[in-house]
Amino acid sequence: PESTIRMCKDCLREPMPDRGNVCNDTGAYLPNFKGCGKCGKMNFLDAKNHDVQEDEDSESVTFEHACKTCGHVVAKHSFGFSVDQGRQEFSMECMLCGHGEGTSRVDPGDKVELFF
Repeated sequence: PESTIRMCKDCLREPMPDRGNVCNDTGAYLPNFKGCGKCGKMNFLDAKNHDVQEDEDSESVTFEHACKTCGHVVAKHSFGFSVDQGRQEFSMECMLCGHGEGTSRVDPGDKVELFF
């Protein structure tokens, strides 16, 4: 994730909560949103300036959480995913959604069963 993290402290209950292994590339952690610090509304948030960068073994997603009423930017969200030496690594950094990291093993020999 990107190292520059933007936020509005008046909009959040707690900056950068620890989310353990939760890593979201979309959505917003609304329990941490106390309302827009600019217009005062407690409304859902839009995702603005959404950017996705992909290559063979990684993906990064960035966007801004913004007030649906007035467009005020609440926080910048960064999500990263990569595959390295048989492991999938996920990370999330956002003052609203928090910090999370996760890893899972990828074994090319694993068989996947599909149930219909």
